[in-house]
Amino acid sequence: MQKRVGLFRLQLLSWYDANKRDLPWRKDSDPYRVWLSEIMLQQTRVAAVLEHYRRFLRRFPTVAKLAAARESSVLAAWSGLGYYRRARMLHAAAKLVVREYGGIFPGSAKQLRDLPGVGRYTAAAIASIAFGEAVAAVDGNVQRVLSRVSRVNPEAAEIWEIAAGMLDPVHPGDFNQAMMELGATVCLPRQPRCLVCPVMQTCATRGEGTSREKKVRQQKREIHYALDRRNGSFFLVQRSKDASLMPGMWELPEIADPANNNGEPWLTLRHSITVTDYLVKVIRAAAPPTACGQWIEQSRLQKLPLTGLARKILRAADLKDRLDRAGKPGVAGF
Repeated sequence: MQKRVGLFRLQLLSWYDANKRDLPWRKDSDPYRVWLSEIMLQQTRVAAVLEHYRRFLRRFPTVAKLAAARESSVLAAWSGLGYYRRARMLHAAAKLVVREYGGIFPGSAKQLRDLPGVGRYTAAAIASIAFGEAVAAVDGNVQRVLSRVSRVNPEAAEIWEIAAGMLDPVHPGDFNQAMMELGATVCLPRQPRCLVCPVMQTCATRGEGTSREKKVRQQKREIHYALDRRNGSFFLVQRSKDASLMPGMWELPEIADPANNNGEPWLTLRHSITVTDYLVKVIRAAAPPTACGQWIEQSRLQKLPLTGLARKILRAADLKDRLDRAGKPGVAGF
């Protein structure tokens, strides 16, 4: 068994050294950057995180800068990534690191779990990558790899024990990242690329029993918004601080009954959130009389915590304005 584990480590790490993706948070092992990347990557694809990560670091290059920022500024920088509770927890954790640890991240997984928004996996990932602690990190990708390699139920309680037994104690950070990389690029959920897998020789299943679960059926919904613009300002509304989704975020006023507005939508685009696909129609019209909002100057929009959809609409509207002025045909948003 130990020989098999040793071969697995060797093959995996050799493959990782030669094939790992060039990701900005892998440039060094700075705990602030590792922590930021791990929080951003929760429930979010790598491709969607890359540019947000770079922009966020330019605005908040250190944990002290992040801790000193206003929450609205943090939410504005986070806009477009979704799951805004992560941003609030990130901000709270930064304040705690500065207040309780003098701006220096605690170096163990046990201590890291005391930070807001940091669970077992995230703490282990940061501790192993940034501090070299020999602790296994099990996310969804690693869970899938381990279940196939060891032929166990991915939900089995012992999955963390299996991970700990396979961990390379000399290179724990690289090993954990290699496991994640393998799950993300080779050991895929429905169509694992077994023929190019570096650990196929030591895998117990080699893709056998690949998940055949059907994807959750996407719901369809049509929503309408008013784009009310005057003298370089937009009329926006703010969600309640007590709202269950994206509290305190700003957006365009929604039109409950578009039949009351004359003419065709000025702008049409699509937007998806979890299991819902939205067809979004934007009408250039005054905001509904019931909408309680404010006029926001365009120059302030980048610093305002907008919902991802609101930012998407405003960017598409700006593009369409330019096309209209140039007399060029086109439908923004597609």
